[in-house]
Amino acid sequence: MHAKLKQAVSGNNKEQTKKPQLTFWQIWNMSFGFLGIQFGFALQNANVSRIFETLGASIDDLPILWIAAPLTGLAIQPIVGYLSDRTWWRNGRRRPYFLVGAILASLALVAMPNSSALWVAAGLLWILDSSINISMEPFRAFVGDMLPDEQVTQGFAFQSFFIGLGAVIASALPYMLTNWFHVENTAIKGHIPASVEYSFYLGAAAFFLAVLWTVCKSKEYSPQELRAHDPGAWEAGHQSKESNAATLLKDLRGMPKTMAQLALVQFFTWFALFAMWIYTTSAVTKHIYHTTDTASALYNDGANWVGVCFAVYNGFAAVCAFLLPWLARKTSRKITHMICLTIGGLSLISIYFIQTPELLILPMAGIGLAWSSILSMPYAILACALPANKMGFYMGVFNFFIVIPQILAASILGFFTKNLFHGDAVCTLVLGGCSMFVAAALVLNVQDKNG
Repeated sequence: MHAKLKQAVSGNNKEQTKKPQLTFWQIWNMSFGFLGIQFGFALQNANVSRIFETLGASIDDLPILWIAAPLTGLAIQPIVGYLSDRTWWRNGRRRPYFLVGAILASLALVAMPNSSALWVAAGLLWILDSSINISMEPFRAFVGDMLPDEQVTQGFAFQSFFIGLGAVIASALPYMLTNWFHVENTAIKGHIPASVEYSFYLGAAAFFLAVLWTVCKSKEYSPQELRAHDPGAWEAGHQSKESNAATLLKDLRGMPKTMAQLALVQFFTWFALFAMWIYTTSAVTKHIYHTTDTASALYNDGANWVGVCFAVYNGFAAVCAFLLPWLARKTSRKITHMICLTIGGLSLISIYFIQTPELLILPMAGIGLAWSSILSMPYAILACALPANKMGFYMGVFNFFIVIPQILAASILGFFTKNLFHGDAVCTLVLGGCSMFVAAALVLNVQDKNG
């Protein structure tokens, strides 16, 4: 990347210059940290409900206990994005956040399986999710910073690939440790099985080392080079006399139209995903394994199989990551995203009709296709519509439309599951599938600057 960055023009040149295209390996290195970030997210998504239930949580308590994840993202991502837009350290403006978040998240991953009580695990989820968000948000802006418009879709596809790859390994770790290395998969009630404990330790190491790779192997454009690429935006930003609070409110009110349109798509998409992450373990263990006893071998076999299923959908997402840019060129980014969300909705609903664990692989492949698109297409559409000097802030604000539906889901899904579905969590997954259909329909209303 060194030679290409130096091609960018000196800071004294007021004419706008085009960002140079980066090579395959440059994009690989700048995206590699997402492999580690997804280790943290995947271990959280596949195992936290299991940890909560093992420590005594009821199925009705799960949504409220999970509310830590969206609340921390709601508060942290816009702040981190705003600060990273306006600060410059010796090692860049995004990469210091990558590293700080990785250190904190790795420590939280080590502590999580050692929770002695439910309240301890709930508190550690807040810390873990906060730390992951510190690392993750600047990665989204990093793509917009470094890549020209024609490579933005490819950049987010690389992130989708590493997210899928990391999640495949992390989601399946308890299963692999149990079946390949004979690590104990059950424990007395109130204690976390060793297979889960060791998985979190391995995830902590993977998180830190992958992010460290990106920090060491990537460079960032200097403030002078960024101004050369978009002088109008940067000069306007630096000439502003408004306070930080006034600037934030003004930028929030003036968000690009494309971003507002994508907000509705994201709302219904992430409502569906949160329902899946919270209730898949409960749905599979009850609907297919016919048990709710968290201390039983049957329950823990079912919980491990959920980890395998999550690995499958993430693996399929990784495979699809490089197919989707091709499909987007043949159709459009909007049509590609609509197709993927529709298939994802059908897949979630189909779980209701499955009674054999192995058949869950089929809907998980469909969910993986949707997940790959969710991680790339909205961000590619958005990045091309954002001003360069506010990329981090708006990427952080965009997280509002991910976390608000999750907060709503955490508030109402417990009521729905208990009172409307009589504790049958698989019906909550069907509700999630219907929500994804709505998101697919709303995609057609989005204006995509570059198609």
